[in-house]
Amino acid sequence: MEITWYGLSCFRFSERKHATIVTDPYSPSLGLPPLSLKADVVTVSHDAPGHNYLGGISGYKHVLNGPGEYEIGSVFITGTATNYDARLASNVLYVFDFDGLTIAHLGDMHKVPTQTQIEPLEAINILLVPVGGGRSLNAAQAAELVSMLEPNIIIPMHYRLPGLQLELDSVDRFLKEMGITEPKEESSLKISAASIPEETEVIILTPKG
Repeated sequence: MEITWYGLSCFRFSERKHATIVTDPYSPSLGLPPLSLKADVVTVSHDAPGHNYLGGISGYKHVLNGPGEYEIGSVFITGTATNYDARLASNVLYVFDFDGLTIAHLGDMHKVPTQTQIEPLEAINILLVPVGGGRSLNAAQAAELVSMLEPNIIIPMHYRLPGLQLELDSVDRFLKEMGITEPKEESSLKISAASIPEETEVIILTPKG
């Protein structure tokens, strides 16, 4: 399968004979290049311009914006609420299972969950984790969560990019927390269950568009 990042928390997952999924499409008002994507399924972690802009997506038949279990186009999707703080907006993390290859998208998770709360994230292969602070995890919190989960692959998201009109930290802070000086960089991630690395890797994706 292929994982492509467009900035903030917006990814596209594409795999032959499976539903194409776009996560958290952002509004062009935030300063990033406008989205023009096709998908079968769109997931929305919470109701905010950086995560819910359906105007940039066409062809979708399903919009998921809350907790639940779904099977769409041979993909198993589980949404779990993470509104641990009643003062902040609700957030939904999604776990996607592509024939045994599991991906967790944390949305705007703002607080490191407890050991009990991370149960939905056990045995995750690929973790898409916010690292830029603001109303989501900062670099230190993201690194703490990574140490709890020990996924095979970590892809940072929701951090400062050129043109982005949100006050977020750069990805460099997260890399420093992880002790990484030469991160692996890819234009997109092409991966299968058979090619998952045994040792944990951090991969920086170049935003497309």
